[in-house]
Amino acid sequence: MPPIRIVDIVDRAAFDLVPPCADPGFDHRTCDYWEDADRGSRAARLAWLEDSSPAPRQPRSKPPANPLLADLESDAPFNPFAPSAGGAARNPFAADDREPDSNPFAPQRAARQTVGDDAPPKLRLLGRGLGVAGSYAKVMLVDDAAVAYAQFGPLTAYPRAQRVRELYSQLPDSPLPAVITCIATTAAARRQGHAIRLVEATCDDLAGRGFAAVEAYPQSGVPADATSAASPAFWERVGFAVAADDERFPVLRRELV
Repeated sequence: MPPIRIVDIVDRAAFDLVPPCADPGFDHRTCDYWEDADRGSRAARLAWLEDSSPAPRQPRSKPPANPLLADLESDAPFNPFAPSAGGAARNPFAADDREPDSNPFAPQRAARQTVGDDAPPKLRLLGRGLGVAGSYAKVMLVDDAAVAYAQFGPLTAYPRAQRVRELYSQLPDSPLPAVITCIATTAAARRQGHAIRLVEATCDDLAGRGFAAVEAYPQSGVPADATSAASPAFWERVGFAVAADDERFPVLRRELV
C-alpha cells in the first residue's frame, strides 16, 4: 500500500498542496462560501492566488542638504519635544524615558504562528486559528499526491454554518460543536476510502482540542461535485447521526466524547 500522509494547512507550502476540485468551476483555494454568509462563493478566482505583497515604495529623491545652511533651510524652529526621526517624543528634562529592561524572571508570551499579511486570501482565512485553535484544514497525500481535502474548525469561524444551524431549535446550544464544512476527494481518487480516513483523522484532532461534538451540513439532492459537504449518507458511514432532519439541508452530528 502506498504511504499516506495527512498535512495540516498552516503555511504557503502546505496550502500549495490543496488539490483541485472535481468540478473545475470551483476551487478550494479561493472558496470563502462558509466564511462569508452573505457573499461567499466557491468559484475559482485565480487572482486570489497571486502574490498580494505590496510593491516596495521607492524613496523620493531629495537634494543634498547643505550642513552650513541647515537652520536657514528649515521650515520650522527646532522643537526639543518633537519626535526624532523614527522614534517617539522624548522629554529632555526626564532622567530617562527609555523602555524598562525586560524581566528575565517574568513569564514570556510565546509568539503566535501566522501565515503573513502577504498570503493568499483563503490561506489568511484558514490561518485565523493558528496559535489559538489550531489549523482549519488538512490535505491527505497518497504517495505524495494530494487526493483529499477537509476544512473544519470552531463554529464561530464559519458564519454560514451558524446561519444554517440557527434554523433548527432542536440542536443543543451547549457545548457548541466544531464543524466540518468541506470534505472532498479528487476525481481520480474516488471510491478508495480516502475521504472517510480524512474525516476520522479530523475528528480525532478535534477531540484532542477539547471539542465534545462535530457537525456537518450537507445538501441533499444535488450532484456530488456541486456540494462541498458531501451527502447525508456519507456522514452516516463515518459515525454521524441525523440531528436535524430536513429534505434539503439536514444537520449531521457526531459526539466525540
